[in-house]
Amino acid sequence: MNFPFYIAKRYAFSLSKTTAINVITFIASLGIIVGAMALFVVLSVFSGLRDFSLSFTNATDPDLRIETLKGKSFFISETQESQLKSSKEFTNYSKIVEERALFYYKNKEQVAYLKGVDANFCQVNAFNTFLYAGDWLEPNTNQVVVGSGISSKLALGLLDFNNVLEVYIPKPGSGMIENPDEAFNKSPLLTSGIFQVSEDVDEKYIFSSIPLAQGLLNYKSNQLTYIDFKLAQNVSEKDAIATINKIFPNQVKVKNRAQLNDALYKMLNTENIVVYLIFTLVIIIALFNLIGAIIMMIIEKKTNLKTLYNLGTEIKYLKNIFLFQGNIISIFGGILGLILGIIVVLIQQQFELVMITPTLAYPVVFEIENIVIVLLTIIILGFIASKIASSTVTKKLLE
Repeated sequence: MNFPFYIAKRYAFSLSKTTAINVITFIASLGIIVGAMALFVVLSVFSGLRDFSLSFTNATDPDLRIETLKGKSFFISETQESQLKSSKEFTNYSKIVEERALFYYKNKEQVAYLKGVDANFCQVNAFNTFLYAGDWLEPNTNQVVVGSGISSKLALGLLDFNNVLEVYIPKPGSGMIENPDEAFNKSPLLTSGIFQVSEDVDEKYIFSSIPLAQGLLNYKSNQLTYIDFKLAQNVSEKDAIATINKIFPNQVKVKNRAQLNDALYKMLNTENIVVYLIFTLVIIIALFNLIGAIIMMIIEKKTNLKTLYNLGTEIKYLKNIFLFQGNIISIFGGILGLILGIIVVLIQQQFELVMITPTLAYPVVFEIENIVIVLLTIIILGFIASKIASSTVTKKLLE
């Protein structure tokens, strides 16, 4: 029977004789519209902030990285390296050695990570694009590129030949240390550049050539901490990982960009979920008004419902009238709210009206996924609210 939907349309788009019902219905509809608009705008803003935050990791982190399964380092054979060079899954790869070290400059000390990189590093990780002073280091020299946080703490200058930056790394081995000077491998360093990415990265890394780092750690020339990879276009991550595991069987573990930034991804996802739940609560509160409006409508239309019931209409069809009515109001309100939200997002993208700083606008991203999320939320919650309200239509009410 289609008459429940027909009657529901008339109830939804016509005014009631009771002013209170009209007011409550209007408030409920307005709440759904505003809630849907706000939810879409906020999800779009968080999508923009997520992309903005991840843009730094996308620039500074590789597509894939391999690390040793055991210990701190692994060895790469000539055969394995030739297989990597001939592999079509990668456009480039970079061999890296990394270890914590003590840096000393003008009676100041700083613990940071010494990261020895080869000549391919900047083709895999675009760290050189974040230089704000100086130049990237020359291969096979004692030049280093320092994070701005470390540079500030040590008051480092560029190419300071009069004051040497020194690095100290404990020598491997066991036994008593009789002479402290013999307990460390050390080397003078020359700062050629300073980079600035984020506070955490800027205070964490100092880049050097890989032979320098290997020498300080007493590593062999084919001994590495990890290898970074840049994938070729149209190559799936799954295929690339399979190739790596074939070249390094049971020797390494592979991490993608999300796994390398696990904490950041978890934080962004958690924030997104929390904001979604908060604004969903706003919609739920608006739907309480919808429940009240439908229940008042049921009471007002009690005589008409009795007539239909006496004519043989089943209770379930009478319930469907108000179930459809609630769904119509919530869906139309959600669609109208979405349209307004889309307009707001597109205006911000085009004209950058809301600014974080004088030069940086709030990033917003228009995503179909957010439209689907808002629509599904409105439809599901609207159905539940309408179901609750329509359940008040019972035989006892009509007898």
